[in-house]
Formats: sequence, structure tokens, C-alpha cells
Amino acid sequence: MLKSELLESHNVFKYDEKIEKAVKEIEKLLKSSYNISKRSIALLLLQEDEEITALVKSRETSFPEISDIIKKTKMLFSEPLYYVITMQRQKKVDEIVSQVVRTRNNSKKLISNWLDKITVQPVTGIPILLMVLYFGLYKFVGEFGAGTLVDFIEGSIFENYISPWVNSAVKTYIPNEAIQELLAMDYGIITLGLRYAVAIILPIVGTFFLMFSIIEDSGYLPRLALLVDRVFKSIGLNGRAVIPMTLGFGCDTMATLVSRTLETPRERVIATLLLALAIPCSAQLGVILGMLSGMPAALAIWASFVALVFIFVGYLAAQVLPGEKPVFYMEIPPLRLPRIGNIIEKTVSRMQWYFLEIVPIFILASVLIWIGRMTGIFDAIIRLAEPVMMALGLPPETAEAFLFGFFRRDYGAAGLYDLKKTGVLNGVQMTVASVTLTLFVPCIAQFSVMLKERGVKTTLAIVAFVFPFAFLAGYMVNLILKTAGVVW
Repeated sequence: MLKSELLESHNVFKYDEKIEKAVKEIEKLLKSSYNISKRSIALLLLQEDEEITALVKSRETSFPEISDIIKKTKMLFSEPLYYVITMQRQKKVDEIVSQVVRTRNNSKKLISNWLDKITVQPVTGIPILLMVLYFGLYKFVGEFGAGTLVDFIEGSIFENYISPWVNSAVKTYIPNEAIQELLAMDYGIITLGLRYAVAIILPIVGTFFLMFSIIEDSGYLPRLALLVDRVFKSIGLNGRAVIPMTLGFGCDTMATLVSRTLETPRERVIATLLLALAIPCSAQLGVILGMLSGMPAALAIWASFVALVFIFVGYLAAQVLPGEKPVFYMEIPPLRLPRIGNIIEKTVSRMQWYFLEIVPIFILASVLIWIGRMTGIFDAIIRLAEPVMMALGLPPETAEAFLFGFFRRDYGAAGLYDLKKTGVLNGVQMTVASVTLTLFVPCIAQFSVMLKERGVKTTLAIVAFVFPFAFLAGYMVNLILKTAGVVW
């Protein structure tokens, strides 16, 4: 057998007749030379690969005819062509694997298959998800991280030793009152910025990153994507969006960057909107869980209301924004016991990121607050915001926490934590403040990433919607609780 004939006999598998017909028609129209075969170019064109499409458009005078072939072929299928081609390849791969691989029906395999089924079926998957949220977020991050660890570091160490020592040292060695205020006292870099970052936020972020690494390394996240796919499609997303949404519970800024992995611009805009509106970052979430953990009813109201906002706003965005409906397919890795080495490596890596990226922002926020207080701008903004706070049924002091929240969402949540600890907020007010702050405008870091990823027009439109919506939602929660006669 000649070499060319041997190659021909081992040619790539054939797609169905409709795809093959389109491929041959496109191949005939391709006159330029490319670094890969014309068949590969034709298949990439059918899948609407942006780079190849631009290249062929610039080289081929027959591109309008090629475009017509692609449009006609798309009309023959109910799914996008990239999905159709991928699934036909997958079917062939499965056929080959079934011919050469034999699996033993051992007990581990049977247990793995059983776990696979119960984690993706709604009847069993939803209770499993609720258990993960309860033990992973509420008990470990909320009670242990935001409760036990924060009480020890912030209460026992900072309040009893570090802050008094720093205040005393600054008063003794620095005569300038303005510099004293910059470094210490109520709003200093050390006594406020570093205290928030190290004593309140760090334990919460650390426990969240540890729990997230365990869940991630177990292979549960792709199964969660399958479980929520149907719900996410109702809000214009698909199961793949569970990755940036889950990362948002760690840091919304990082999650906004990850949203670029979603298939279409429509999905990326919807994901960015929901991350900015209804996904609290790990520190903010931990502080809120810590504040409301002693009042299960208040915590349930906060969580239910934010979840309803997430679904409602997502559904409206899906109806308003134009674009194709999302399609979902994802490789599912096997479930396994998380490996300690992987967990430690991922947690340490994320904690390093926290120290390098977030702690400087807390210090910068403290400096900006100091400048604002020295110039009077900070106090003026707070006075302007006080009537809004009172309309929400909140004390005027909460205006500071919301102003902090613009610098960092977790910074604002830590401000609420201080107010709760001093007894300024009662149970109803904590619920209203938690809802409003969760839905409040994104922090400066997330805002800057939104500008970079989505552009000025889209970012400003999102902020223009989120800002009044958050306060309207807080007003509604306060009105409902007052009308119902709720007192905590």
C-alpha cells in the first residue's frame, strides 16, 4: 500500500452528512494557503472561531459565499455548530475507548458512580448542597472564622494589647495630631486599616479559602455546575457560570476576571451584574454570618432576600439583553478525597494573593479616609448619607460603614461588625443593613476590573442600576419587617 493511500485509510473520522457537505463546499472556496489543512479551516469556520474567521475574511474574496454556507448549515441544527461538532467527536472518542478499555466493577467504582448520581440529581443534590453550605460556610466560615477566630484575634489581641500600645506610642513619640490620626486612634492605618485586614477579614478569608480548596479538590464544583444549570439558564447563564459565581464568594474582583471564560458577551455582562449586586465576598459573607448567626430568622431573611434578588434581576437581565441562549457542556472529573498537599498549596497561594493585593488596598482606604476627614469631605458625605440611613430605619452611624464599603465591601462589613459589637444596631437594623450592604455598589477594586473587562458604558450602567436598587431593597426589607411587627 502506498504511503498516501495508508494516510487516506487512516484519515480522521467523518461527521454526519450535513457537516461533511458544508466542509467540502467551504474547502472548494478556500484558494489561499494556510498553515493547517483546509478541512481544519472549514471546521473552525463552521464553529465560528474568531481568529480563523478574521483571517479567512481578509484573504478570501469568496468569504460572503462561505458565510452563506455557514448560515445555512446552522439552520439545519437546533444547537450551535461548535456544540454539534464537539458532541460528534465525543461520541467517536467514547466508541474508541469502549473498544480498548475494560473497567472492573469494584466497590470503589460502584460507590463513585453512586455519588456521581446523587450529587447531580435535584432530589438528592439540593440537600447535599445545603449541607455543604451549612457546614462549610455557616459553621466553619461564619461561626468558627467570623466568630471564634475573630473574637480571639480582634478582641483578645488587638483590643487588649496592640491598639492601646500603638495609641500610647503614637501620642508619646509623634507630637503632630494629624500624623497621630493617620497612624492610630479611631481611623488610623494601624488601628483601623490593619485591624480590619488582619484581625477581622483575614480569619474569615482564610477559613473560606481553606473550605473552598477542599470543595474544589474533591471534584464537587463541576457537579454543582450540572445541578444548577437549569436554574442558571432561566437567568441567561449556564452551569459553567457556577465557577465565577462561587469564586465571587471568595473575591468578586477575581470572579469578575474569571467571567471572561463564559461563552458569550451576554453571559459575561449578566455574570458581572450579578457579581456586583448579589454575591458577597468571603469576608463580607463571613462578617454577616457572624453578626446574624445568633438570630437564625434574621439570617434566613437575609439569605432568602439576596437569593430572590439574584434570580429576579438575572431573569430580567436575560429578558432585556439580546443574544443567544447559553449552551452547557463540561468535562466531569471523578470525585475523590481531597489531597492535603493540594489543599495547603491552594490555600497558601490564595492567602499570599490576599496579602499582596488586598492588604495594601485597606491601607490605601485608611489614608483616603484620613484625607477625607482632614479636608471635611468625609464628614460632609456622611452628613448627606444620614437621611438615607434614617429612611432605612438605620442609625446615622451606619453611613460610615457604607462609605467604607465603597473602598472595600469587606471594609464596610467590618464597620457594621464594630457597630453591632458596641450595641448600636438591633436585630432588625442588622438585617436591613446586611441586605443593603450586600447589594451595595462594588468596591473600588471590583469597579476598576469591571471597567477593564466590560468597558465604561456597561460598567456605569451596572453601577447606576445597583446603587438605587440596593437602597430600595433595604427600604422594602425594613418596611416589611416593621409592618409584620418583627422585633429583635
